[in-house]
Amino acid sequence: MSGTLYLVSTPIGNLEDITLRALRVLKAADLIACEDTRQTRKLLNHHGIERPTLSFHEHNEATRSNDLLDRVRAGQNIAVVSDAGTPLVEDPGYRLVSRAVAAGVTVVPVPGPSSLVTALAASGLPTDSFYFGGFLPPKSSRRRKTLEALRGLPATLAFFEAPHRILQTLADVAAVFGSRPVVLAREMTKIHEEFLRGAAAEIREALAARPAVKGEMTLLIGKGTHTGEEDATNLEEALGEFLAQGMSRMDAIKAVARRSGLPKREVYRRFSSGSGSHPAAVEDLPHPPRQEAGRKRLLQERRVHGDTEIPN
Repeated sequence: MSGTLYLVSTPIGNLEDITLRALRVLKAADLIACEDTRQTRKLLNHHGIERPTLSFHEHNEATRSNDLLDRVRAGQNIAVVSDAGTPLVEDPGYRLVSRAVAAGVTVVPVPGPSSLVTALAASGLPTDSFYFGGFLPPKSSRRRKTLEALRGLPATLAFFEAPHRILQTLADVAAVFGSRPVVLAREMTKIHEEFLRGAAAEIREALAARPAVKGEMTLLIGKGTHTGEEDATNLEEALGEFLAQGMSRMDAIKAVARRSGLPKREVYRRFSSGSGSHPAAVEDLPHPPRQEAGRKRLLQERRVHGDTEIPN
């Protein structure tokens, strides 16, 4: 008779943050599959649990999944745990669970701590909808493209980040999201638990002043909007920021459009109508190819009369 595959959530820091059910399952398991046996052993020793363990991590998941599945089919009850939190959330286990479901093996989740949910709950940001993106790409160019694609999403954005990349990531978040509210949750449930709140640039400045940045981190970014509506003052500040970086007017308008989610023509319209102080050159404004020939003729005619107004 087939056994059961249990997915057991474990503490993200404080060893007391574990459910009675999780302890009961771990005590009764025939085998505990661990992301790192040394890390899990600390938890087991703390709670007086003596059960056999087996390493199960990203480097051996593909091959070890078959062995674990065979054990469950043979009648063993196996508990899968990660180093911290809920298994499979940016942790190994997907292949095993996918194969177990396909084989008709019983898969039972044992819920508990999650750094993602813990950070969201204490962030002060909207929690009615959120997007979890795991770890952002390590290279700045790809990271910015990823963030740009999520700018208008009407949900709080959540990511994990490594300490050695957090300053660069916050710089990219500042470039893409400007003054949008950000929360960095660090070392949650541990002695040095900390929630840093503010704009990305402000949080980055606070961390950069420290001799070292350490600890597990969850990065949260406030909601975007479908409409891309942006306060005119924020648009002008953004344009001034990009111009100060040495961008041309048109490049600065494109950058503001990307940041705000507004069309480039709309950003130009706002500045040329008095909402801002840095209108772009007429020739720089992009137009559909079909309209280009007629537009050039119209501009030429208007220049004769000293008029370079953008036609509607």
